[in-house]
Amino acid sequence: MNDTITPQDKEQLKSAVSNEVIIEMETVNKWYGDFHVLKDINLVVHEGERIVICGPSGSGKSTLIRCLNHLEEHQEGNIIVDGITLDKNLKNIDHIRTEVGMVFQNFNLFPHLSILDNLTLGPILTRKMPRLEAEAEAMKYLERVKIPEQADKFPGQLSGGQQQRVAIARSLCMNPKIMLFDEPTSALDPEMIKEVLDVMIELADTGMTMIVVTHEMAFAETVADRVIFMDKGEIVEENEPKKFFNDPQHERTKLFLSQIL
Repeated sequence: MNDTITPQDKEQLKSAVSNEVIIEMETVNKWYGDFHVLKDINLVVHEGERIVICGPSGSGKSTLIRCLNHLEEHQEGNIIVDGITLDKNLKNIDHIRTEVGMVFQNFNLFPHLSILDNLTLGPILTRKMPRLEAEAEAMKYLERVKIPEQADKFPGQLSGGQQQRVAIARSLCMNPKIMLFDEPTSALDPEMIKEVLDVMIELADTGMTMIVVTHEMAFAETVADRVIFMDKGEIVEENEPKKFFNDPQHERTKLFLSQIL
């Protein structure tokens, strides 16, 4: 297991989970043609909760979180985010996307824009924020991810770890209520993974609602309130981290953990 997360990290992380439900998935199904990628998914996420989703490739975990902001459209069931039902209503979709930030494994930065312009584009266009205010917010979040000196550079001038930290800062500039992470370290060289995980640990400590698809099990053990294991489009098992790692209940979970730990 990755040993970059220290006992001090664990002491600093205080869960701020409330009783308020911020995400609800009710019997959600999705197909790609004949392939049934999500099968009767039921999931409730409370405000401030930090959830890690793990599982083998093709298990549906990335599709699940992409359905939460309508990057993927589900065919059956209900998805309610921040009290709004996610359906074909474009106004609902736009509202949810302003409240849900997402960080992808491949950064998705605009290569022709400076780092500062990458961060200010969304707030200026979507939230109609004045440019000077947007730039001040952008610098605040670049400070948070510890790369303010990169503001005037272009993405291609940064390392992979720095670009991913920019991607996190860009999402935070929209002041989302929820952050989704889709395997945020899988495209990084090993020595760059820690710098991104450190930023995510600090973000978790602020009480942000987070759903993270990752194979970084030390991060899951440290940060998560719940760990969810998916296989073949289904939620096979979920539990708080200590029980999930030390006493898995399903044979498929045991096999998965034996292969990655």
